[in-house]
Amino acid sequence: MERVTIDVVSDVVCPWCYLGKARLELAIAEVQGEVGVDVNWRPYQLDPDASSTGTDYRTHLINKLGGAERLDEMQDTLRQHGREIGITFRFENIKVRANTLDAHRLLHWAAIEGREIQDRVATALFKAHFEDGANVADRDVLIGIAEQCGLNPAVITNLLASDADKAKILDEIEAARQMGVNGVPFLIFDGQYAVSGAQLPEVLAEALRDIARMKAEARKGMI
Repeated sequence: MERVTIDVVSDVVCPWCYLGKARLELAIAEVQGEVGVDVNWRPYQLDPDASSTGTDYRTHLINKLGGAERLDEMQDTLRQHGREIGITFRFENIKVRANTLDAHRLLHWAAIEGREIQDRVATALFKAHFEDGANVADRDVLIGIAEQCGLNPAVITNLLASDADKAKILDEIEAARQMGVNGVPFLIFDGQYAVSGAQLPEVLAEALRDIARMKAEARKGMI
């Protein structure tokens, strides 16, 4: 069975990324037994100028999108898409426009422990922000998520208090921008093929099958 690696460039305050994660999971379940899939979560910041303490979430989005009506329409659409796959978006709970640099540092440290731990942390961050309305720039929130997902809270507390891996995360975000990523989610399959946006599960499943098929054919050609 061929294996495909997907690097998911995303931001934990991006609702389409949360939706995209759930859809990707459905696609992976659909190809189980046909294609092996390894997922890496890569950093991006939609709002790098947000402060660590945060500013008002709804006001910021109204200004960004050009009015309350447009914001409400977008959020209603997301709620509908979310309901279809088991996500309950509670935008009314979100009060803070959060900076996500520390959240991305946490995801990086989680990856050191393994993909499964990193994936668990990604889910917890999305849920904390979009369902619980937690401030994912708050280090106490991040330490709680780390402990919930099996990481050592004392280690994470010390790392967050330092500048550990800040430059690495910022460099990786800049590399994504230089590569042409200007919106997320952005999925890179085997470092070669890119898919932008929260694609439907069947689209992603077919992409996985196609790439696995091409890898199998290339392997046969080398024999």
